[in-house]
Amino acid sequence: MLRDITLGQYYQTESVLHKMDCRVKLVGTLAFIISLFVVNNVWGYLLAAAFLALCIFLSKVPFRFMVKGMKSIVFLMLFAVVFNLFLTPGTPVISFWKLRITDAGIRMAAQMAVRLVMLIIGSSLMTLTTTPNHLTDGMESLLKPLKKIKVPVHEVAMMMSIALRFIPILLEETDKIMKAQIARGADFESGNVIQKAKAMVPLLVPLFIAAFRRANDLAMAMEARCYRGGEGRTKMKPLIYQKNDYAAYGVLVVYLAAAIVVGRILPL
Repeated sequence: MLRDITLGQYYQTESVLHKMDCRVKLVGTLAFIISLFVVNNVWGYLLAAAFLALCIFLSKVPFRFMVKGMKSIVFLMLFAVVFNLFLTPGTPVISFWKLRITDAGIRMAAQMAVRLVMLIIGSSLMTLTTTPNHLTDGMESLLKPLKKIKVPVHEVAMMMSIALRFIPILLEETDKIMKAQIARGADFESGNVIQKAKAMVPLLVPLFIAAFRRANDLAMAMEARCYRGGEGRTKMKPLIYQKNDYAAYGVLVVYLAAAIVVGRILPL
């Protein structure tokens, strides 16, 4: 399951999205997430799904590779769905013991599940088509106006980039620790949910030690290369918008406008 997490990984291929400016992809991901919480009817979600399908097609990343990342949020999705089903007030549809499932609860649970699925796939699409270095440059460029109020933009962007880069590294480290403990007789598969959670506790100590060791190695490497933050730094490949990037911004504006109109005005 650990290898199925796609968030933070980069998929190397030649596509329209891979060649697009990283700032466009960051803004597009943010706009897509906003649209998911703006719409509140079936037509709005269909529009969002069509837009996401178009982006997946343009990325040339296999859809099966993206779907693998959904396995890691199944528990979170079930948790959100169950809470919305039983704790949302409304007209009761099914009642048993002290629990009630309402019509509003069913609708809210369905919306939450759809939002989570498309949000994870959309966020994964950004990291799958953008290298960590480009993500750092893009975030730094977009947050540049905050420098006027003394916000350390470069450092914030660097920390976010390092965090994303460490996701697959720590997952690989966890997989190695699990295999080593399984070889020594540990069992991570049998038992109920609570027993499985307790079985994962012995992984935390070696995982934290490995994470701190890697962080220390990274800090030493940055110091050895005389890294002193973003002040006065230049870029070998500066970010320059192309015609396709401006066209993509236009498509985003049209999509957001359509999402507001379709997702808010049209009836269910």
